[in-house]
Amino acid sequence: MVLHKFGEKLYSGLVGTMTLHLQEMAKTIEAAQGNLFLEELNRKWNDHNKALQMIRDILMYMDRTFIPSNRKTPVHELGLNLWRDNVIHSSKIQTRLLDTLLELIQKERTGEIINRGLMRNIIKMLMDLGSSVYQEDFEKHFLEVSADFYRAESQDFIECCDCGDYLKKAERRLNEEIERVSLYLDSKSETKITNVVEKEMIASHMLRLVHMDNSGLVNMLIDDKYEDLGRMYNLFRRVPNGLPTIRDVMTSHLRETGKQLVTDAEKLKDPVEFVQCLLNEKDKYDKIINLAFSNDKTFQNALNSSFEYFINLNPRSPEFISLFVDEKLRKGLKGVSEEDVETILDKVMMLFRYLQEKDVFEKYYKQHLAKRLLSGKTVSDDAERSLIVKLKTECGYQFTSKLEGMFTDMKTSQDTMQGFYAAYAAELGDSPTLVVQVLTTGSWPTQPSITCNLPAEMSALCEKFRSYYLGTHTGRRLSWQTNMGTADLKAIFGKGQKHELNVSTYQMCVLMLFNSADRLSYKEIEQATEIPSSDLRRCLQSLACVKGKNVLRKEPMSKDIGEEDAFFVNDKFTSKFYKVKIGTVVAQKESEPEKQETRQRVEEDRKPQIEAAIVRIMKSRRVLDHNNIIAEVTKQLQSRFLANPGEIKKRIESLIERDFLERDSSDRRLYRYLA
Repeated sequence: MVLHKFGEKLYSGLVGTMTLHLQEMAKTIEAAQGNLFLEELNRKWNDHNKALQMIRDILMYMDRTFIPSNRKTPVHELGLNLWRDNVIHSSKIQTRLLDTLLELIQKERTGEIINRGLMRNIIKMLMDLGSSVYQEDFEKHFLEVSADFYRAESQDFIECCDCGDYLKKAERRLNEEIERVSLYLDSKSETKITNVVEKEMIASHMLRLVHMDNSGLVNMLIDDKYEDLGRMYNLFRRVPNGLPTIRDVMTSHLRETGKQLVTDAEKLKDPVEFVQCLLNEKDKYDKIINLAFSNDKTFQNALNSSFEYFINLNPRSPEFISLFVDEKLRKGLKGVSEEDVETILDKVMMLFRYLQEKDVFEKYYKQHLAKRLLSGKTVSDDAERSLIVKLKTECGYQFTSKLEGMFTDMKTSQDTMQGFYAAYAAELGDSPTLVVQVLTTGSWPTQPSITCNLPAEMSALCEKFRSYYLGTHTGRRLSWQTNMGTADLKAIFGKGQKHELNVSTYQMCVLMLFNSADRLSYKEIEQATEIPSSDLRRCLQSLACVKGKNVLRKEPMSKDIGEEDAFFVNDKFTSKFYKVKIGTVVAQKESEPEKQETRQRVEEDRKPQIEAAIVRIMKSRRVLDHNNIIAEVTKQLQSRFLANPGEIKKRIESLIERDFLERDSSDRRLYRYLA
């Protein structure tokens, strides 16, 4: 027929025949009752597909020649279009089909079992008819109905569930929809339907969920509910502004609890406990971010900024962190494995990083390290050195050079003592044993040099050491720091009891006076020893008023030392130990005047650092305005401390007076560098 130019007749005959046939088919589908409707539709669709296959094969010549040259629709496509127009879009089938499909999905959502295979075939038919048929006849309505369903359901859930349960339900619904797509919908529908669930179940109720009474985010954080927190994180990350919402609530809660912690008067009484609480809090949130928030960098940054905020609310944080280290390195790390020591030191370093006033920490750390080294009270030299290496890595060589110098002095002192005893072996005989630590003034915390009158035996020995030391080193001066030393004394009490007393140098000076006197007044002791009165009172308090250590007695008996008090040896002194250590009554934390003094020293030390920074900046910039200098100096020094703009201004004035800088003649806010 095509060869004899009857192609047009053949084509239009095909269209007419197929249309009539499909209209008849549509009537039988319409007649199908209830559940049989989809099955009948599916059966007829399969029949039509088979018939179409055969027709295409029979009319292959027309398909290949007549149709392309006359721009007609190919046979297979024509068959699909006619099925679409006469069956799917027939007035009685179109709405019924949509309603049936949506009804089955609704049933499945409420827990009923449906024939998924049949659903898959019908949906595939819509997709085969072209994506626009699937979208217009089914998907668009499916998404609208789903939105209504989840809007209503989420409203019911949020009224009756706590936050954790609600999130479980939302997660389950989301997984169900993803599974539904994989079983019988077009894969492109997945993002569309998950967006609907996310919007209706999560985005619409985000703030209410996070702030829910007794079960919201704050409660989850307090109770370490890692699973619930993880679920919240994974659901909220799917919606716009979800994670920032969690992060903001976590940050404000953390700052609030941190602020309470650092201003809690009870906690501030015990520096070690205070720092331990900070470490516990950090561990807690590290674990939450690791387990629940998949180590999200933005959450870690929020955690760090919160800690930095509240640690610096307490001006004594640098001192307390140093006291914590001191306690650990004195006794807290005894018997702890090397790895655990490293872990504790790393945690301390982490807190140290949050400090804005690192130079204040350095001041205290230096004082505490000095006391540990001089009293031989450090648990492990390795741990001490390890911490110094960490500080060096964090803050550079200048920060730790003096601390390393302290270790060097301790080592050199041992060698010096060996040399001294080798040189004077014959002369010293049975005189008291002397151990001297020679400390370089610049490396150690500066102590005012206070002399006291040493007992004659010790005085002679010290002179011998002085002449030996100055003989082997030229150009050096020795000044004795008697307030920092210790002594071991052998003592015999009333009933012949022998004890070895471990005391401070001051206490030794006081006790040795009783070798030649039975009873001494406070005034006599002060005159004989010349120990400063505040130190002498503390020293006598620890010798006469501490139960179990009272080798002296005083009249009248009271806790405080008065100028009229008299002292004598306590013959009835007993102790079950042969060696008795008599401490000095000291405050662990600094007293107010000491605090002021340390603060002043820190302020003084900052001045040259600020000036050096200004000169460095001006040298490279030559001309700079006031605000920019302040900003640059603050930035350069922030690894050590937070520079005060007022102090920077004073330092600039001082440099102008000393002709390092000058003000611009036309603009008073501009500074020039004078080489």
